[in-house]
Amino acid sequence: MKKTIWIIVGVVVLLALWFLSSYNSLVTASESVDNKWAQVETQYQRRFDLIPNLVNAVKGSMSQEQTIFEELAAARSNYTGAQTVSEKAAAATQVESGLGRLLAIMENYPELKSIDTVQTLMAQLEGTENRISVERSRFNDEVKSYNVMIKRIPMNMVAGIFGYTEKSYFEVAAGVENAPAVDLNIN
Repeated sequence: MKKTIWIIVGVVVLLALWFLSSYNSLVTASESVDNKWAQVETQYQRRFDLIPNLVNAVKGSMSQEQTIFEELAAARSNYTGAQTVSEKAAAATQVESGLGRLLAIMENYPELKSIDTVQTLMAQLEGTENRISVERSRFNDEVKSYNVMIKRIPMNMVAGIFGYTEKSYFEVAAGVENAPAVDLNIN
């Protein structure tokens, strides 16, 4: 009889340890996803800090392109107001579209390419875009690991008990695969 009780106590202790370990794994995985998203946002902030400097360096030579400057400012505001990963992804895509148009227009102004400030800002912006791409990829990898973890048996039961749900991937908005149209005709 005592042996049976010890076996039952041992099984209960092992189950409790497994349960605690599973919960801790979920907390760690969830925080890791949040951390990866914070890294994406850090790179977005770097981009948002660089864009006004680039715009100001270019503005004087491109006064007829005021709409692009306004679009970039609006896109930055939309990102700031976004709450979810999906909303932030859509706002980031809007920034990328405006920035792409600005860069395409700049290609048609050779005098801008010779300004050191513009060249430096462009190089920093290109580096930032690469960092954003890397961080988005890392974020999506982390989301995948987390989502797989909470869907597998028996972890899905622990996840369900504590309300851990699937996290969203970073997905670009529809239409970003199309290059922005740039019309330099002044009518």
